[in-house]
Amino acid sequence: MRCDEINIRDPFILNENGKYYLYGTRAAHFGIKTNGFDVYTSNDLIEWSEPHECFNSNEHGLNTEVNWAPEVHKYKGLYYMLATFTKPNNLRGTYILRADNPMGPFVPHSEGAVTPYEWESLDGTLYIEDEKPYIVFCHEHTQIIDGTVCYAELSDDLTKRISEPVTLFSGSSPSWADRKPEGEHYTTDGPFMFRTKDKTLLMIWSTFIGHTYIEALVRFKDGKINDNFEHLSPIITDDGGHGMIFEADDKLYLTFHSPNQTDYERVKLTQICDKGDTIAVK
Repeated sequence: MRCDEINIRDPFILNENGKYYLYGTRAAHFGIKTNGFDVYTSNDLIEWSEPHECFNSNEHGLNTEVNWAPEVHKYKGLYYMLATFTKPNNLRGTYILRADNPMGPFVPHSEGAVTPYEWESLDGTLYIEDEKPYIVFCHEHTQIIDGTVCYAELSDDLTKRISEPVTLFSGSSPSWADRKPEGEHYTTDGPFMFRTKDKTLLMIWSTFIGHTYIEALVRFKDGKINDNFEHLSPIITDDGGHGMIFEADDKLYLTFHSPNQTDYERVKLTQICDKGDTIAVK
């Protein structure tokens, strides 16, 4: 299979010793009750294996509605998947799963969702700063109208959240954001943290400009995740988003899905450059 044949949303690629593992939301029915997640493997980022199921959400009581945005991080020798499911209170939240290897099978690890129980949240990503693990996630516009990007500290074993969430910004806050009538929604989703060669801390995230899905960019001015940041110009503006950044053969890539249209989503791989204080598409 090639990328233009893989119909998933929210692609995430783990590079493990030169072998690539691709995860994502099963795009059928917009990831609703899709029974879990698959992994695709490749040695060259061109030819990919057929999908291999790495988590069966039905077996673990997590197929009640959404199965969204799996991403896998290696942490202390094990592999942890952060993914969004529907909680018992019918609100969405990010759970953490665990496996011994990138192929799975993953099993539930956290004590339920690690995002706030009464919040509608999604798209948690793992970020390590000063050896402390954090979850960066979105508080959904479906609950608060103007969606936000937030972060919170996790326990060292990734089983639970140990701090109250901190809100970084809302979807309406960038200067380039649409100016909408009061009561219209602003989407925030897909945050991912990246540190450049000069140790600048960046975050990509997605929203819409004029009903077109885009990949946005934030720069933290002192290299720490806090309120000292600035919104930079979006880097993808042609109906692509929910991306992440990875290295392969001394090259830097951004992967995201496009178009943002059910049944037509495909995995996109775009080479980017690390400019030290920012990133740019080549």
